[in-house]
Amino acid sequence: MAVVELTDATFEQAVADNDLVLIDFWAPWCGPCRSFAPIYEKIAERHPDVVFAKVNTEEEQALANHFQIRSIPTVMVIRQKVILMAQPGVLPESALEDVIAKAQELDMDTVRAEIAAEEQQAQPATA
Repeated sequence: MAVVELTDATFEQAVADNDLVLIDFWAPWCGPCRSFAPIYEKIAERHPDVVFAKVNTEEEQALANHFQIRSIPTVMVIRQKVILMAQPGVLPESALEDVIAKAQELDMDTVRAEIAAEEQQAQPATA
């Protein structure tokens, strides 16, 4: 599957309509971003069931700010509308493959239950 470009207008729909979405936050002037692009595209070809997307942080500053992207490239993994990770830096091919495999193996019901438990613990007790 080809890598798709996400914008503020298409981001939400891409995440809502797909089980697993990997997003590369990048910029045209970023050397490490340019060196990571062929790796990302190569892995995308191996996983037609996964959406591989890119967000140009220069053109989509609102998205970059919303997700607090401070370093590029940053790879974000979203499964069933839950952000599983956001990792800055260039990931080697084997590491990116591991990330995909681990994301696919997760029991998302367990993940959502853990998130709910953490959110409940973070709320102040009412007297």
